[in-house]
Amino acid sequence: MKTFLAIALAAGSAFGATIPRPAPELAIHMTDGSQTLLSTYKGKVVLLAFVFTTCPHCQNVTGILNNLQPEYAPKGVQILESCFNEGAQNLTADFQKTYVRGFPVGFNEKMTVLEFLQHSAMEPYYVPIIVYVDRKGMIRSQYIGDEKYLANPEQSIRASLDALLKEGPGSRAPAHRKAPNATTSSLHD
Repeated sequence: MKTFLAIALAAGSAFGATIPRPAPELAIHMTDGSQTLLSTYKGKVVLLAFVFTTCPHCQNVTGILNNLQPEYAPKGVQILESCFNEGAQNLTADFQKTYVRGFPVGFNEKMTVLEFLQHSAMEPYYVPIIVYVDRKGMIRSQYIGDEKYLANPEQSIRASLDALLKEGPGSRAPAHRKAPNATTSSLHD
């Protein structure tokens, strides 16, 4: 298990994005008209999930996150979710009422999300997409929906959160490197 976790955190991306890297500011638009800024949570471990409101896999992961937020919040974890499918601005409120409890969920435009992820708009991707940001505001890993990492999402998410929490507030992120590319075929909805 520890070896799997070390490999998962080291691999950290299917996108070819630089990992680790400083997390750029991200403003998640909330359904009440306000914005939630990612930088607000610096000093906490952040799990940021990018989802489609209509995706059954995203709905399943959201259910898992509902259960994890109250358990991990006292340890210094904040879960955030951003819907970015077509029409998300109009669909997020119903998604939130139906699927989300205990953490902020809002919406973003697709291009904003892809730029945040360092993912080309010309390349396919699957959802959900999970991003981990450490206490210092560094993106430490990101996982696309078709990766083996999400085959057992609760186990994988717990392992990643536990590993980042064990690092403590003074830990340093590993040196920058280019994460490997994985093959993906099409957008999952």
